[in-house]
Amino acid sequence: MSAAAKRLESTSTLEINAVSRDRYETILSEDALAFVADLELRFGERRTALMQARTERQKRFDAGELPDFLPETKDIRESDWKILGTPENLKDRRVEITGPVDRKMMINAFNSGANVFMTDFEDASAPVWENMIDGQLNLYDYARDQLEFADPKSGKEYQMGKNAAVLKVRPRGWHMLEGHALLDGEPISASLFDFGLYIFHNAKALLAKGTGPYFYLPKMESHKEAALWDDVFTHAEKTLGLTHGTIKTTVLIETLPAAFEMDEILFALKDHIVGLNCGRWDYIFSYIKRIGKNPAYLLPDRSQVTMGTAFLKAYSLLLIRTCHRRGAHAMGGMAAQIPVKGDEAANDAAFEKVRADKDREASFGHDGTWVAHPALVPVAKDVFDRLMPHQNQIHRTRLDVEIGQAELLAPHSGERTEAGLRENIRVGIQYIAAWLQGRGAVPLYNLMEDAATAEISRTQIWQQLKLSATLSDGRTVSAELVRDLYDDEIAKLTASLGQDLVEGSRLAEAGRLFLDLVFKDELEEFLTTPAYELIK
Repeated sequence: MSAAAKRLESTSTLEINAVSRDRYETILSEDALAFVADLELRFGERRTALMQARTERQKRFDAGELPDFLPETKDIRESDWKILGTPENLKDRRVEITGPVDRKMMINAFNSGANVFMTDFEDASAPVWENMIDGQLNLYDYARDQLEFADPKSGKEYQMGKNAAVLKVRPRGWHMLEGHALLDGEPISASLFDFGLYIFHNAKALLAKGTGPYFYLPKMESHKEAALWDDVFTHAEKTLGLTHGTIKTTVLIETLPAAFEMDEILFALKDHIVGLNCGRWDYIFSYIKRIGKNPAYLLPDRSQVTMGTAFLKAYSLLLIRTCHRRGAHAMGGMAAQIPVKGDEAANDAAFEKVRADKDREASFGHDGTWVAHPALVPVAKDVFDRLMPHQNQIHRTRLDVEIGQAELLAPHSGERTEAGLRENIRVGIQYIAAWLQGRGAVPLYNLMEDAATAEISRTQIWQQLKLSATLSDGRTVSAELVRDLYDDEIAKLTASLGQDLVEGSRLAEAGRLFLDLVFKDELEEFLTTPAYELIK
């Protein structure tokens, strides 16, 4: 008997090692936990093997190999095939809003006027236990038309409007574990935990209200990881009595290796997938992480790594061409700007940046875009309404686009400055501090930051240290320089926030973790992995 077969014959049950709160038993029912345990028993070892494959692939990148299109899957890229199809309520996705699984923020997002709302167990939510299970309760209530909220501080009541956005759910990535759900004493996949609880409780209720179990899948690096999700979907459909193809997903192309396997990812999920999305912030992080030891790919300040040029433009265009050839949506990236209160000129400038970004996306051929704040929904919608008069523009095949390995790897040109280095320090430590306190979507300097931008912050500094990068003023980025700037930024934050607030927050703890990450000899895969140990 194989090891996998032996696991399935196991009588192991899922143990929850966390405090229970009001209504948690609704989500963590015996049947639901048995369903999740079955997913882990069937697919957990395969997930672990795929994570090890990432490690082995990274060793080859570190030795000088560069990402490229796979010769063994050439037939998939060159043959003609289409995805199974797209539900009616996902055919027009011109504006999608994203946000955490917080109850009030969810209702505001549903009522924002966006076509789709992606609620996020991943980068926009710190994975403290209460966030994860409260989020599942919020989704449970949404599926049963009982999602409402009364703010205990203001007394304001929040209720769902009549034209609510269509819901998509982003579970945590394959690399993450749920430390409070143990099988044979070991933590299980956070992806399977989030997905399993949601679909077990809500699939049939969602279908009854005219929608379906729709997902966004993050952080994948290969078509083999996509094939694992497809097998999970197929098994869940069979177990829950759902028609094959009921589950629909969009995959975020937010890792550099995945950009070379877009056709293959679509093919692996073709009965369940409806599109791909340009996850731009994580993509920059992945670019540095995967080939950052190579001096040919040293990047300038984050502010100069924009979507209109170099490797980001290339991957945006290739994603459109690839998706449209297969009948799938090609979604644009996030506008992270938020309204600037009390400064009309700065607010106008921020909104103008959003308009220009969305104009580029719609002109390129994207079928929709992301925003992080309800105030930006009409801004993005105005652009797409003007440039995309139909539900989507899948008919624009973009066969004029030719993108190869060189274009997908071409680095942005520009300066590396002390100001950019300081910004990375400020954003990185403040975001991590908020994350440690349970907040995953954090407004900083007029942008809505999530884990991806903190990842860029620490990996850029790590890369500059690793390659002894030179700043525009001629200084070399050294450990001493980073420590001096760090001390100065901490002093400035203390002066602006106040000593009591700093001491009452987890800023010092976040700073220690940030420095540890940027000074590591080998780059940590995800900052959320060591940070999770501090909140688990």
